[in-house]
Amino acid sequence: MRYLFTLVIGLLLLGVGSMWWIRQTTVENRLNLMEYLAVETADRFGQSTANNDYGRLDRRLQDRARILQMENQPQLFITDLEGNILNSGPMKGGGGPHHASGEVPASVFGNEDTIIKLNINGQQVYSVKSPILMNDLQTGWVVVMQSGDELADVNQEYRLLIVLLLGLGLLGWIVIYLLTKKILKPIQDVAQAAAQVREGNYDIKLDSNPKELEIHQLVNSFIDMTNRLTQLEQMRAELLAGVTHDLKTPVTSISGLVQAVRDGVVTGGERQEFLDITLKEIQRLQRMISDLLDFNSLAAGAITIRPENCDLNKLVEDIGRQWQLTQTEPVDLKVITPESTVSRMTDPLRLQQILINLLNNSYQAIGDSGSISIILTEERIDVKDTGSGIPDEEQTLVFERFFRGEKKKLKVRGLGLGLPFSKMLARSLGADLILKESHSSGTTFSLLWSKET
Repeated sequence: MRYLFTLVIGLLLLGVGSMWWIRQTTVENRLNLMEYLAVETADRFGQSTANNDYGRLDRRLQDRARILQMENQPQLFITDLEGNILNSGPMKGGGGPHHASGEVPASVFGNEDTIIKLNINGQQVYSVKSPILMNDLQTGWVVVMQSGDELADVNQEYRLLIVLLLGLGLLGWIVIYLLTKKILKPIQDVAQAAAQVREGNYDIKLDSNPKELEIHQLVNSFIDMTNRLTQLEQMRAELLAGVTHDLKTPVTSISGLVQAVRDGVVTGGERQEFLDITLKEIQRLQRMISDLLDFNSLAAGAITIRPENCDLNKLVEDIGRQWQLTQTEPVDLKVITPESTVSRMTDPLRLQQILINLLNNSYQAIGDSGSISIILTEERIDVKDTGSGIPDEEQTLVFERFFRGEKKKLKVRGLGLGLPFSKMLARSLGADLILKESHSSGTTFSLLWSKET
């Protein structure tokens, strides 16, 4: 209905503009015809007036008016130089704007313009005059007069315009109706599918090949979105089960160990060993809870970033050395920095969190043998290891929350928040963390600085 309303308003505006233009053009064209009629009449009268045959001249003028398709014949006056009317007959008329009174208004002759607009008895009248010349001497005037209403009488053209506008309106409405029905159907299907998705039902069926390009893009984007939601929902369920298990395992271990010590099942050195294991499980549980709290705080924007101008060469070397010293086993770590100093506005504490997390992941990947490299350049910081790499099917999911690869699940207890947390930290620093490459001979993560930082 809105489209129909817009179409009607547009056609009405077009109709009003067209009527005004038709009226103006018609008046202009008929004035030109009157001028032509006056000139031709003056010329013919100068040739035929010797016989003083006004009746014959009037008949000729009637034929001329009919040929020129002038529905309402104008009044035509042949006057002498004083303005006295010499002719009488049909072309003079008696019901026009100026009744026969023996003379034409003096204002017609007192004006130098050929076409004059008059006001006679409250009616607008157009007058066109042409001089009568005999032997190069003026002997009189030919004056053609017609009212403005008669000149602008274009009812036939108006009727044609109205028929045309009605036809365009009907055709436009049919086209709008058919196109709307054709376009609306897939949109309604998408709307109904969206309602199903809102209710948690991701198993939807849509026609993925509509003819319209935009509708095709919309439908296929929606299908891709539902497929992604299905995948994420399945992943969420699996990850929730994994996280629950990872949190429950240390609690169960702690409960069993403490109960064994309390009941006196173990004594002496074994009792001390049980307590050490319990302490390690508690520390592991604390780390997982801390990861959850840190991730939620960053996601809620509650972590403060304090940027300062840092010498990245020195900062990266210090981070690598400190991390290497905290490891229980020797690690082959190389820190490669450029000769020139790289300075950036960044938060050194948050940058350290990102790099330590990447180093921990690399350490878990290389096992007992292998090496890790930190490579600093003007545009990025790469953390590269010589581990076994990440399977191709898992590479697109490494930054998903709570995701952990199949190999990692068996080796390390955790919540799968390290890489997502690091990526969010990187973005808060004006950078981005990406998986640059991963294959059977190693993996490289890159911290890319944006051009603004």
